[in-house]
Amino acid sequence: MIIGMGDMGERVAAGLAVGGKVRRLVLAGRSSRSVADIAATTASVGDCLVEPALVDATRQDDVAELFHRTRPDLVVQCASLRSPWELAGREDPAAKSLSAAGLGLRLPYQLPVLLSVMRAARDAGYPGPVANLSFPDATGPVLRCLGLAPTTGLGNAGMILLRVRAALRAARPDEGPPLIRVLAQHWQDGPAMRGAEPADPAARCRVYLGEDGRRADELAYRMPGIEPGLRHNAVTAAASLPVLEALLPGAPPVRWSTPAPGGLPGGYPVRVDSGAVTLDLPPGVTEEEAVAFNERHAAGDGIERIDPDGTVYFTAAAHEAVAGIAPYLATPLPAGNDAYLAERAAALDAVLQ
Repeated sequence: MIIGMGDMGERVAAGLAVGGKVRRLVLAGRSSRSVADIAATTASVGDCLVEPALVDATRQDDVAELFHRTRPDLVVQCASLRSPWELAGREDPAAKSLSAAGLGLRLPYQLPVLLSVMRAARDAGYPGPVANLSFPDATGPVLRCLGLAPTTGLGNAGMILLRVRAALRAARPDEGPPLIRVLAQHWQDGPAMRGAEPADPAARCRVYLGEDGRRADELAYRMPGIEPGLRHNAVTAAASLPVLEALLPGAPPVRWSTPAPGGLPGGYPVRVDSGAVTLDLPPGVTEEEAVAFNERHAAGDGIERIDPDGTVYFTAAAHEAVAGIAPYLATPLPAGNDAYLAERAAALDAVLQ
């Protein structure tokens, strides 16, 4: 079941439909016309049964009923209140200030649907995996604090893996790719996608090649750049499909890189096997070191820390970025408080409109 029929949901649905490993797809969204059109298109290009399902994913009871009715083996959560690409191309002061502050300040757009879906999964007694595409590097650890972490996130670190694979293929077209493992926070995906290697080595993502984990961070930045926008979603979908197919019942295991396995902050090398996602760190890298790396680099999205109760605190740079338009947007965010999340989302809307 795929929840959220925006651009990413449609891309993931098409990829799964043509991959030949899915017998039945349930496509859930809140627009009857959009869901019906996407379902008809997906059924036409793939070779599986496709069912449209009308649901407002912010309505927890309705989502729980959908779980009961469809009994999925795998759930893919793609929905948010607003797309993270919504500010792309905008040059007005409010949009520029929020972009400079980092995506963390827009968590009130990313958390509510994911919270609803994970609570519905709990209420329905759903035992299977949930893969999340809504800013997983940050929403995953928030929900982990609340006891609601999805099985894994999708994209981001996996996108960097694909960029590294493409760079190796371009340099050595006659050789198969070695094992690639990526340790990276969400914001580090941007420079990799643009082919813009940070001058400071400490700001680069970590790339490990082969079983012995030889460092080759520079490979993340070797391919020609792709400007920020919806075109990135094609790479996000491609990075997500191997993980999703490996999460299906009876699938062979896959070694990949994903954000937020089990709700950890940032992205890690993982092994996906029998519906579970576990860390697959290179030799000499401990889980504590990997988590500390990603917690430190969360500042690139404006996040200073996440407290054990799920409250998100923002960096001084994020405060400074919005000081001239709406300082309130950078105050601590108690992520488990639905009413407060709605209030902050409304405040974001007011500023951006």
